[in-house]
Amino acid sequence: MPGEVKRRYDSPRRRQQAAATRSGILDAAERLFERHGYVQTSVESVAAAAGVSARTIYLAFGSKSGLLRALWNLRLRGDEGEQPVGERTWFLAVIAEPDPKRALRLNIRNAKLVRQRAGRLLDVIRDAAVSDTEVADLWARIQREFYENQRTVVEALHRRRALRTGLGVTRATDVLWTLNHPDVYRLLVGERGWSRDQHERWLVDVLSALLLAPDA
Repeated sequence: MPGEVKRRYDSPRRRQQAAATRSGILDAAERLFERHGYVQTSVESVAAAAGVSARTIYLAFGSKSGLLRALWNLRLRGDEGEQPVGERTWFLAVIAEPDPKRALRLNIRNAKLVRQRAGRLLDVIRDAAVSDTEVADLWARIQREFYENQRTVVEALHRRRALRTGLGVTRATDVLWTLNHPDVYRLLVGERGWSRDQHERWLVDVLSALLLAPDA
């Protein structure tokens, strides 16, 4: 009929196909970024590896840096949901945990799982940030958000009066952020050959001694 607005055709099958295409693009990008680095990987090479056109990637992600950002968000969060880390069930469980040492252990366990999913990708982002301003912005955002999430953990401990006497929230956050940082993990596990479990046990013991009151 004249003037009738044409409705977009949509279906569960089409959504599934679009999700599968997106997943294939992200998987291909991850392989190439980790193998060749960000700078040496072109959108065209990702498109070829994923079996799609470069135009499809630009329409879905906007740019190569947008593709990297989407891949990081996926690996950080563990799925394609929009909820930030601070609203994830696995993070909220740390904040709700009444036992301070167990809360630290859960926080460190979460960080370990993220590193298993995204550790190599984080190296890609760090290296690319030197020469690409958009990736540098992503790297800065990653550092800022990680610090803010660690501060949220410390604030929960502070509310429970679990911090050592005289240790303020900011200093405690600096300590937690530094020792739980991927760079320390990379040094001990990647360079010195510690196992992931050894690193986790050591970190729980050290952070408990540095941050928690003796009776916490």
